[in-house]
Amino acid sequence: MTNLATILVNSAVDQGDRIAVRHDDSTLTYAALDDACARVAALLRDRGVRPGDRVALTMPNVPLFPVVYYGVLRAGGVVVPMNPLLKAREVAFALRDCGARMALVFPLFADEVTKAAAETGTECLVTEPAAFEDLLRAHEPMSGIVDRTDDDPALILYTSGTTGTPKGAALSHRNLATNTATAAETLLQVGPDDVLFGGLPLFHAFGQTCALNTAVAAGATLTLLPRFEPRRALEIMARDGVTVFLGVPTMYAALLHAELPDGFDAHRLRLAVSGGASLPVEVLHGFERRFGAGVLEGYGLSETSPVAAFNHPDRPRKAGSIGQPIRGVEMKLVAEDGAAVPPGEVGEIAIRGENVMSGYWNRPEATAEAIRDGWFHSGDLARVDDDGFYFIVDRKKDLIIRGGYNVYPREVEEVLYEHPAVAEAAVVSVPHPVHGEEIAAVITLRPGARATAEEIRDHVKDRVAAYKYPRIVTFTAELPKGPTGKILKREIVIGGHLL
Repeated sequence: MTNLATILVNSAVDQGDRIAVRHDDSTLTYAALDDACARVAALLRDRGVRPGDRVALTMPNVPLFPVVYYGVLRAGGVVVPMNPLLKAREVAFALRDCGARMALVFPLFADEVTKAAAETGTECLVTEPAAFEDLLRAHEPMSGIVDRTDDDPALILYTSGTTGTPKGAALSHRNLATNTATAAETLLQVGPDDVLFGGLPLFHAFGQTCALNTAVAAGATLTLLPRFEPRRALEIMARDGVTVFLGVPTMYAALLHAELPDGFDAHRLRLAVSGGASLPVEVLHGFERRFGAGVLEGYGLSETSPVAAFNHPDRPRKAGSIGQPIRGVEMKLVAEDGAAVPPGEVGEIAIRGENVMSGYWNRPEATAEAIRDGWFHSGDLARVDDDGFYFIVDRKKDLIIRGGYNVYPREVEEVLYEHPAVAEAAVVSVPHPVHGEEIAAVITLRPGARATAEEIRDHVKDRVAAYKYPRIVTFTAELPKGPTGKILKREIVIGGHLL
């Protein structure tokens, strides 16, 4: 049988009485989590969800997330996780694009999702805790797990590209199961006695594979934090005896400078893992000195389930490096013409292995462009040393990473162009001491038109997730262009920064 949900069933058999998920005083044992997931699967089946149907999931980091996540998988469905911060227009696009059969949403985020579901004709179920528990109790647990093949999709993760049109990376049961097993066995090396910090968003590939699925596969405990706040994170680390901390660089910087709670004790912390963006070496060493645990950096993308490279715990580490390819994965650097790049020179990272997606959902042309001769072309530029350690040096794509969240300029530019006063717009990033990168919009106005920076910001803020809108808005008479008329972002100057 191939179904990612088997990792939960197996742990429920072996570790039934152990705590699987904790959110403050609320806990679920493996037996209770398995039972709840089986009831979700029965509910979905009775509402017409069939194997292969897509089911959207919009929830924060609360115990209900894994209940629904594994319930959908158990029923043979395909999970489509949504960022809870998305607006109705963004949700509607994804629901329509993947042909979602149902959408399940946490009450706090119901307004935008229900609007989107009404627009697309998608059945929407608001999971108000008390009412949803009653609904589950009314369903007998579904016996067994719907069998799927290795290559059947288990998950669709929406990720924008430089075209600005979101694409759904289809990850198979094999992609996720093998990446999870590798993370649990060779990278994090976790077991039932471990407690993993669950502050990474579970709708994201990093949080799903390295926190949720890895913890469940190992029979460990995942302690959840719905919204990262450094003081609260420190309290959870001490209270629950966190052994493995997973985070993005902005989290590490925040913890490094946060005041420690009275009596703080994190002696059980043995490992910290960073991904999502480059971690400054000073922050890495500062965290290690303060908390007494080694930090290992890794690298991956939604399209690679996500882990592709890692500083392995049983090998020498190189600070500032994303490490070496993980088990079952090959990496190489290629030039524009596809030729291999020798050690020490910069090239684009190409990845091949059991972690690489089957393709973008209903996007054959985009899939063919990204996966060539079996190699996924990442768009990230790096160099590799003689020991096989990779070092990211730049991004080929115009991706902006703000506080660990991916922001694609073209998507924001499309919204800017919807403003009646905007003639041309370019979205770029500038360095930021906390978020790593901040989003800036440089705009030329239509002849005779007027607009303020605040008006432009509000226009975008109402139409995209909160982390995407430009905090910096400047106006210019003309944007720099090349001979073909293409805007040259690298020649834009903002606040003294030449981009």
